[in-house]
Amino acid sequence: MRIIFACVLVACVVAVAGQQCPQGSLSFTVDLSQPTVPFNHVWERCVGSGHASLALREDWREQLSRAHDECGFQFVRFHGIFDDDMSVYLPEANTDGKGSDYSFYNVDAVYDFLLGIGMKPIVELSFMPEDMARCNNTVFHYKGGTCPPKDYATWAAMITAFIEHLEERYGAEEVQAWFFEVWNEPNCGFWTATQAEYFTMYNWTVRAIKAVDPKLQVGGPATCQSQWIPEFIEYCNTNKLPYDFVSTHEYPTDVKNVQRNTLQQVFTQARAQAGKTPLFYTEYNSGLYPGLHDDNYASAFVINNVLETQGLVDLMSYWTFSDVFEEQGFISVPFHEGFGMIANYNIAKPVYRAFELLHRSGDRIFNVTGNSASPTVQVLATLDSKKQYLNLLVYNHDIPSSNLTTKTACVNVIGAKNNKAILERIDSAHANATQEWRAMGSPTYLAEKDVRHLQDASKMPREPIVLQQAGNAFQYVLNLEPEAVASITLPL
Repeated sequence: MRIIFACVLVACVVAVAGQQCPQGSLSFTVDLSQPTVPFNHVWERCVGSGHASLALREDWREQLSRAHDECGFQFVRFHGIFDDDMSVYLPEANTDGKGSDYSFYNVDAVYDFLLGIGMKPIVELSFMPEDMARCNNTVFHYKGGTCPPKDYATWAAMITAFIEHLEERYGAEEVQAWFFEVWNEPNCGFWTATQAEYFTMYNWTVRAIKAVDPKLQVGGPATCQSQWIPEFIEYCNTNKLPYDFVSTHEYPTDVKNVQRNTLQQVFTQARAQAGKTPLFYTEYNSGLYPGLHDDNYASAFVINNVLETQGLVDLMSYWTFSDVFEEQGFISVPFHEGFGMIANYNIAKPVYRAFELLHRSGDRIFNVTGNSASPTVQVLATLDSKKQYLNLLVYNHDIPSSNLTTKTACVNVIGAKNNKAILERIDSAHANATQEWRAMGSPTYLAEKDVRHLQDASKMPREPIVLQQAGNAFQYVLNLEPEAVASITLPL
């Protein structure tokens, strides 16, 4: 028997090989002879960011390129493409020498970059330019305007010019592959008006877009807390307005009595409301306040909810990929529970590593049998399209207020011809730069050597392991601390 200890005295993910399932362990079985079903990577379709002008920063670009390459994100969504710091609406400025009120130079710089790295935008049509706004209300440090326009015809004219410019620059076929989302959370402080007036805004906006190109994909209501979906659909149907997708947001902290499967419950209801219309959750994460974004809690949360919500939604967008973010101003502290999956100095948080593992998971999923004793421990078993490897993601997750304890998982694989695998871990001692930063005294500003040290601490070491014969199966046993994640990749 061989035991690999990950920590001293305190078990993080402790790998135990070469014995029958120990008493008290949770047994799981994957039978490779059984059929699989599709495992859709809907979480990769999009990732969130703060606001548009951040996309002009070099560090933002470096981190998004990394997230695209390592985690597979295809689209990015952010607020404020029409914010004043983007200089889109400049009335009487004669921006092109021909009397135009619009300047799309910064817009082009953002979208040129996205397309250049192989990504596309979900274009959130917000916020209101100051010179167009009916009032002076704003949100956040960067002062995004939340008021309706003084004149909807002026707003629609800007939308028309914007869409025409995009198609002229990038081609109609390219822009038809994008998504246009009307506003952001009109029911949660981002819209200084009523639901009825938001619907008026949608009416003017979707008509302006479709008049330029009926094939462009437009939707809403982009609400918080999964609200307004039936009302939005009813309004559109009554007024014969197109909607190519329904979008909304949900955070587990939006619900008073949060449960481990809160997102599954909410997504199920939203799916029923949206019917067959594509359903996009263009914001979600492990929680707003608190969200425990810097620790491995967020890693286990993401993997659990990816598994539990399969088949319910067509797109998910984690908020956000980076702590290059300034809703309350730019915060210098490297780990401050910011929403991002990458901290300042391009240091990956544990949740980033979870998305990296998920990206490497297969596109077919096995039914895993066993374990009725503890729902906090689950195994996600996937097969790649070429049937070259089995990937097992094993995790121990519950809500923060639970008294989660270390659990032992005994995983059995039936039908494999190879028993040599690779183990990767996310826990308090692996892929966890946050813990290392705290051990350094939680410095606000990092020297270059400290950055290198923390970037190394954020990595997931690849540990060769051997699964042991146990009857007709190969077997591996893992002790999982609370909110731990383990990945086993087994070549077939």
